[in-house]
Amino acid sequence: MKSVEDLDVFKLSHEITLDIYSLTNNFPEHEKYDLTSQIRRSSMSIPMNLMEGNHRLNKKEYRQFVGIARGSAGELKYQLMLSRDLNYMDDNMYLRLRNKAESISKMLTKLAASLTDTDNG
Repeated sequence: MKSVEDLDVFKLSHEITLDIYSLTNNFPEHEKYDLTSQIRRSSMSIPMNLMEGNHRLNKKEYRQFVGIARGSAGELKYQLMLSRDLNYMDDNMYLRLRNKAESISKMLTKLAASLTDTDNG
């Protein structure tokens, strides 16, 4: 099995996490413990769950963590929309990050499907 760090979905989810950290450095100070914290946690939850799931003992457990990562991608999509609507980012940045988040979601769906194995789990 491929190392999780070699998967395109892991690379893209790490990239969007770095983007989110950079973006949120410019969020208002009063959002430090609210939206800034939440959007950072959602973004890093994706690669963290991929890494943890990959280190589990079987495909069924790995698939469960891929599902959790996909849920975090969904949270991230809303938090991006909210950030844009609060004028914490412009439309171009929103679309760029939203497209990445959508790509990640689709890739996670495919990864989860590839881990469906009735023999191992």
